[in-house]
Amino acid sequence: MLGLARRTVPPPAPAWEALEGQLGVQLPDDYKEIIGSYAPVQLNGHVFLAHPSTDRWNLGDRVRETVDAFSGSDLTGAECPGFPDGPVFGGPSGLIPLVDTDRGEYVFGVVDGNSGEWRLLTCDGDERDFYEYEMSFSEWLYRYLIGEDMFGSDSAVFYPGPILFESLPMTESERSTRWHGPERGM
Repeated sequence: MLGLARRTVPPPAPAWEALEGQLGVQLPDDYKEIIGSYAPVQLNGHVFLAHPSTDRWNLGDRVRETVDAFSGSDLTGAECPGFPDGPVFGGPSGLIPLVDTDRGEYVFGVVDGNSGEWRLLTCDGDERDFYEYEMSFSEWLYRYLIGEDMFGSDSAVFYPGPILFESLPMTESERSTRWHGPERGM
């Protein structure tokens, strides 16, 4: 659905190692593959994919900023699957921000302590509750892009036709560019 990457800046292994070292966990392989192939980019005008080794739209910076913002929020009473006392943010056993949208929505990953498997939880920044999606990041992204409710009920956003990509400048002097992915049947 995304097609070939238009501009690839594969993150060098040290960038992933540094970020994963800070988080205390290994990020999912499919997530790292998508980020390495397309980021930094915004998809369909909403979803931001940041990159771990760029000056701007740096994934490590966005993770830290989001963890700090959510950790400082009063989420008393928020429903968060797997966190009976309320959500905890940051690795290795808390919610790790993976992507966000311009609508204030967030996708978090968390490693299940028993199985070692990744779980995805999402939230809308305007609401207090979190929703769990038992699937890989790549499946979650696919379902989001085909218009399913992936941030809770009535959260779908669907744009027919090819996916719109907008590059996010990696340096102060770089300009943003737009392109479309391949045609898709819908």
